[in-house]
Amino acid sequence: MKRIAVCFVGLCLIGIQGWSAEPAESEELRAGRNFIQTEVHSEEEDREILSLFKGLRVTDTCDGMDKAGLHSIGLVDPEILPLWKDAEHFTHRVVGIAVTARYVPTQKPPAGKMAPDEFDRWEGNFYSQYSSEPFVPLIRPGTVLVIDDADYADVGTIGSNNIMGWSVRGCVGVLTDSAVRDTDEIITEKIPVYLRKPGRGIRPGRNEIESVNRPIEFGGVLVMPGDVIVADGDGVIVVPRKHAKQVAAFAHEILEKDKAGRRALYKRLGLPDDDSVQ
Repeated sequence: MKRIAVCFVGLCLIGIQGWSAEPAESEELRAGRNFIQTEVHSEEEDREILSLFKGLRVTDTCDGMDKAGLHSIGLVDPEILPLWKDAEHFTHRVVGIAVTARYVPTQKPPAGKMAPDEFDRWEGNFYSQYSSEPFVPLIRPGTVLVIDDADYADVGTIGSNNIMGWSVRGCVGVLTDSAVRDTDEIITEKIPVYLRKPGRGIRPGRNEIESVNRPIEFGGVLVMPGDVIVADGDGVIVVPRKHAKQVAAFAHEILEKDKAGRRALYKRLGLPDDDSVQ
């Protein structure tokens, strides 16, 4: 019994020492560290992956994920939906490669009452110093910009002006788990955007950019830069890059069977073919 008691005390002491002792790298950790690394892919590699997903819907992709053993992986919160829909040619649909950005609520005080020119200077400084768009140089043809934003702040990080600038660079769609402003104009511009809610406020005094092209949590799922994003009227799904080729192959098999079945039913019902069965 004495021997057991000594062993027990010794283990307790080791445990206590383990809790109290800090690792040699503690100071480095205090400065912050990312534990999931970002993989970098070439534009040519992105084009190859995107060609495999051409024409796929969210449902086909979801079924392909199931068949690949990725059941319920990547299914984004169904509250995140398209701002507008094109029920004829489906131009609201998005297939692209994720570039990620994360904005967080600011702790900096609001501007308060200022003279108009003083407010303009404050606003410009906040945009440039704290809530800028450093992800813009990463946008290239086929990019889907995925933004993890300050979801409780009434802030429209995405608006009718900057979304057009991103589109000019090749962005095929923009997704946010928070708000979008200027929604009437964006509907008119016909740029695909998926959102949780409309927003009103500008970024200064409301949010700050935290990181670019790092892993983010988006609508309850992990989005890694370089993942494949598929979005349509049914919502958004994220396909992990390393599984993308297999998922696409399974999804196309499922889609072609679905199209064939619906074409036959269209014929029986006397309906003309539309873009969904081409």
